Amino acid sequence: MSFIDISADSDFSLQNLPYGIFSTADNPRHRIGVAIGDQILDLSAVKGLFNGPVLSANQDVFDKDVLNDYMELGIGAWREARARLQELLSNTCDDLKENTELRAKAFVAQKDATMYLPANIGDYTDFYSSIHHATNVGIMFRGKDNALMPNWKHLPVGYHGRASSVVVSGTPVKRPCGQMRPDESQPPTFGACRLLDIELEMAFLVGGPGNAQGEPIPIEKAQDRIFGMVLMNDWSARDIQKWEYVPLGPFLGKSFGTSISPWVVTMDALAPFVCANMEQDPKPLPYLQHEENYNFDIKLEVALKVDGQDPKTITRSNFKHMYWTMKQQLTHHAVNGCNIRAGDLMASGTISGATEDSFGSMLELSWKGTKTVDLGNGVVRKFLADGDEVIISGYCDGNGFRVGFGQCTGKVLPANPL
Repeated sequence: MSFIDISADSDFSLQNLPYGIFSTADNPRHRIGVAIGDQILDLSAVKGLFNGPVLSANQDVFDKDVLNDYMELGIGAWREARARLQELLSNTCDDLKENTELRAKAFVAQKDATMYLPANIGDYTDFYSSIHHATNVGIMFRGKDNALMPNWKHLPVGYHGRASSVVVSGTPVKRPCGQMRPDESQPPTFGACRLLDIELEMAFLVGGPGNAQGEPIPIEKAQDRIFGMVLMNDWSARDIQKWEYVPLGPFLGKSFGTSISPWVVTMDALAPFVCANMEQDPKPLPYLQHEENYNFDIKLEVALKVDGQDPKTITRSNFKHMYWTMKQQLTHHAVNGCNIRAGDLMASGTISGATEDSFGSMLELSWKGTKTVDLGNGVVRKFLADGDEVIISGYCDGNGFRVGFGQCTGKVLPANPL
């Protein structure tokens, strides 16, 4: 139990303690905080209370305006900080509880805070690791007998995304313009995207000291490099993507905007919710094999809010539908000697379940525009309209507590005038 009042349905229990970057009106400096209940604990105000073997000599990492330096310290520091935070915020420790002057400086109401990207994201990679999503898309465009490409079950397919257009939850996203070829009998045209889509995803931030260029990250060490997870919406311009993706894959159809939630939930907070890895057939090559489970039961939901209406849930999915694990993704990414650095962002790809009500994109929910998604009151969608707001949420249910991610939101703005 914490001395902070935490409601039973709060995403930010004592068992969670996610990290984020925030500021307030009376203190515009960006600083590192931990979410607890409806409050934020400012770690720069309490850094002197971290007196363990690693952090006592590295308290300055909590003065930074991003998480990169802290994440680079590695898993020993992360676990030391988590243990100390749970102690400081508990009912049984007086170091913070009884220090009224420090408490007044250290806690900020979440409603009074502005949130920012949690890290300087040097590189961003998006994988394609949900077998249900990959199969659905393959059926739509290649037919049932050729749904998965020949390599899909042998390696975690991915592409290099655009780190500069990753934005924090709440940032509006402008409808992109680009080349399209709606009719294959006609030449391409230029204009505003008509088939704007969401992609329900999660992503992890890499931590620890970077591997030297040319040195891989073996599967047995990959877990120590995964700091924590965020919710993600990889906005997608399907009509731009369709015309451009052959032969080198996504480009302008993806690079205009990617939204992530502000709070990073650590892997130690998620550890109680580990679940069985999805069975992989054929068995992957030895460098990608790991026997221990590294999949997680994270309940995911997407709601769509249109003007004048309450948000309407359009899908419910779960991170456990991932075919390739995060350990396999990271190991494959570095197997060629690619150097991975603290703060790099690696995303899951769209997370779809086996049933229609668990599909993770409008492309699937409308089945390539052949069906409509009912939002109530006579409002339907096949893809996103200007003014629509997408709200992604996710959480794990514990025994009397919740470990959640908050929300990842974004509103669609009209395209630039042509």
